[in-house]
Amino acid sequence: MREALHVLWTTLSDIPHLAQILAAAYVAYLLVLACYIVLQKREPVATLSWILSLAALPYIGLFVFYVFGPQKIVRQRLRRGRSREGMSTYETLCPPDDRCTELARVGQATTGLAPSTATDVDWLVDGAATYAAIIAAIGQARRHVNLEYYIFEPDHAGTAMRDALVERARAGVKVRLLLDAVGSSRIRKTFLQPLLEAGGEVAWFHPRQLLKPFKRPWLNLRTHRKLVVVDGEVAFTGGINVTDEEDDSRNHNAYRDLHMRIRGHVVHSLQLVFLEDWIYATGQTDSAFQRNDLFPPNVPTRSQGNIQAQVLISGPDSAWEAIHRLHVAAIQEAKRRVWLVTPYFVPGEAARMALTSAALGGLDTRLMVPKQSDSRFVTLAARSYFDELLEAGVRIYEYGPRMLHSKAFIADDRTCIVGTANFDHRSFRLNFELSMMYNDRKLTSELEAILREEFNSATEVRLNRHRSMWRERLPEAFARLASPLL
Repeated sequence: MREALHVLWTTLSDIPHLAQILAAAYVAYLLVLACYIVLQKREPVATLSWILSLAALPYIGLFVFYVFGPQKIVRQRLRRGRSREGMSTYETLCPPDDRCTELARVGQATTGLAPSTATDVDWLVDGAATYAAIIAAIGQARRHVNLEYYIFEPDHAGTAMRDALVERARAGVKVRLLLDAVGSSRIRKTFLQPLLEAGGEVAWFHPRQLLKPFKRPWLNLRTHRKLVVVDGEVAFTGGINVTDEEDDSRNHNAYRDLHMRIRGHVVHSLQLVFLEDWIYATGQTDSAFQRNDLFPPNVPTRSQGNIQAQVLISGPDSAWEAIHRLHVAAIQEAKRRVWLVTPYFVPGEAARMALTSAALGGLDTRLMVPKQSDSRFVTLAARSYFDELLEAGVRIYEYGPRMLHSKAFIADDRTCIVGTANFDHRSFRLNFELSMMYNDRKLTSELEAILREEFNSATEVRLNRHRSMWRERLPEAFARLASPLL
């Protein structure tokens, strides 16, 4: 081995102007990648962070960038259009009435989904209540069950859900299960075999492609959505994955989380979100679906629902960052209060400005995060923003010892946003996310009661708290420096 290395070194040393050649190759490598990154038109700080990282890691950085670097997906609009055909009961424009607020118009313009209504929305707190409600709804399915999950584990919770799907598939109900290839990577074919044998369908979102050199692996672009639609009449969405880590009936340290059961016209929008993702992942055409089963005519119309509701979606296939944009817009519109609950808090400049402005303007501005999230790095990055927020008057709370996984937002007495999106760069730009925005006093009051209980049990962070330079302040500063790359 030593002789081989010596021969290699001698051979390389004999090459004329080797140093100049390597230097020129390094400069060319950096220029090409820098131009490519600049053309992505991301935030300047993120762009500079990637360029500096690639400069510090020549050639090795190319592999890192190839796997994790900025990537855009151009969704096939033809598929999107096909999946929306025939929705005769779905209005495509924001009606000119008092329900079509500025927030609703922004939501429609950035997502393509018009404001709608719900007849019933039930808050489901923690995993045990959520799993019981979903399995009960699956058991009543007569036509189809469509599911999309980021994490679906082959544990007790996952097995119970799978068995409920197998029973319905054997009864002739159409079952479609869309799983993220990274989040649900622990699932093996043997676990899914009973569902497949019963006639169910399973698809994977962005399968890993590390062994396909001419295809980027898309490891950084995941579907973070959690969505169940049963018979086109009832839907479930929120922050809860299918895993024992979120089942409080089996694990006293289970995540604290929030989910929703939804009925009414807005279920059409949620069905459409699933279909677009399913068509994108499988390549199927609209001929594979029974339109009347997916969008049944007996679902209440928009005018029959008493809860104003709108589906918000975002992902790397859109530059509008709809969920991020609607949060910032709602903060700016608020007159009395802004409450934000999120497990991961890495805000951009616009969100920081909106939150601090709300607090400086005298609004009841609160932020709740976990005392210790499942990512030490993200926890440090979040805490690096605390001093600025506290100085502006934002009240910050840390929830624990359980991991807080809820993603909830309240502005004043009528507006609330709940869903799958964390308040960070990854959720706003890289993941495919799904949130629900409601304009309803009663529903917002119910959510307020849930969050107030969590605020009362959390620890409030003080501005004058003691913080060690080496254990806290310096690590937080470095985590914040790298936060644009998260």
